[in-house]
Amino acid sequence: MELIPSRISLGEFLRSRRKRLTPEEAGVQTYGRRRTPGLRREEVAQLAHIGVSWYTSLEQGRNVNPSEDVLNNIASALRLNEDERSHLHLLASPVKQAKVEDYELNVGLELTIEALEPNPAFILGRNWDLLLWNQASEIVFRLPTYSKNMQQRPNWMRRFLMDSSLKSNNEDWEAKAQAMISRFRADYAYFTNDLRFKLLIEEFMQISEVFREVWPRHDVQVVADCHKRWNDSRIGEMVFEHVTLQPPTDPEIKIMIYLASTDTAARLQGLLGVKANAENQSGNKMARPY
Repeated sequence: MELIPSRISLGEFLRSRRKRLTPEEAGVQTYGRRRTPGLRREEVAQLAHIGVSWYTSLEQGRNVNPSEDVLNNIASALRLNEDERSHLHLLASPVKQAKVEDYELNVGLELTIEALEPNPAFILGRNWDLLLWNQASEIVFRLPTYSKNMQQRPNWMRRFLMDSSLKSNNEDWEAKAQAMISRFRADYAYFTNDLRFKLLIEEFMQISEVFREVWPRHDVQVVADCHKRWNDSRIGEMVFEHVTLQPPTDPEIKIMIYLASTDTAARLQGLLGVKANAENQSGNKMARPY
């Protein structure tokens, strides 16, 4: 049988979930000493009411096509949570991927991001490259000045893994990094054949110890709206409500909005004014190149 990337990822995910689940957690009776942790393949197959050879083909990345009911049975057998269950279905039935070209955002989105000042807002592409961001994002996240003519856009995951200021300003940086990598893994399921994604994964495995540790776990987490609070030596304590939007006609991008509290918005508004005055004095003031 043919091996294809999404099926290989499916097999790796199934093995990782099987090995983390104890017989006691799965309600399986065991006798004697077991050589390896987790469940055996035949135990998962029995719990999911499918053949052992067929389940084995799934774990081996073979090109077999499980039905929705079979996937649900496997998810129940492995005690998957909702994010993991969705991930399983996505890996088994990957979305057809369009050819990547130079990405062009529509004018409405560009104006929306600009109008959200002083709330930081930016748009992520399929590989977590930043496609567009406003000036509040430049201040809060230490991003370069946005320009359409930039040859290389910042990558949100690379920035989080490598920016030393993020580690110093976040006491729980490692926990946040694990959550970020789990979200990156969840998005990767949509684009398992994408070369850019594969190259980024290889890069992060080389440059980041925490990525090397977390990525093989196959943990997944879907981005959710949440309350965020952190301190920055330049700005002070900041409080945001983080909202993620995805246009129904353009599912490959995410609009990330950080709605600032009243106090945070006032401080950011003041910093935007300072930034504008500095640009005026240096003679570099110009319209944002959206």
